[in-house]
Amino acid sequence: MNRTAVVLLTTALVVVLALLAAAAAGVLARLDGATYPRAIMRAATTFAAVLTLAAAVAGALTQFLP
Repeated sequence: MNRTAVVLLTTALVVVLALLAAAAAGVLARLDGATYPRAIMRAATTFAAVLTLAAAVAGALTQFLP
């Protein structure tokens, strides 16, 4: 399989997982009684945190891959 295709598929998977985590955080915040703007802010924070974590893991893994 082409290396570019693997990178693109992995990136798409990470973005989808980040969106799912953000949606779950927004729903849980709304069920907890947060207003819509606060729930969206919680979802955005979760989305950014998941992407940051994925970037940190990818940066750490690049040191070990050829």
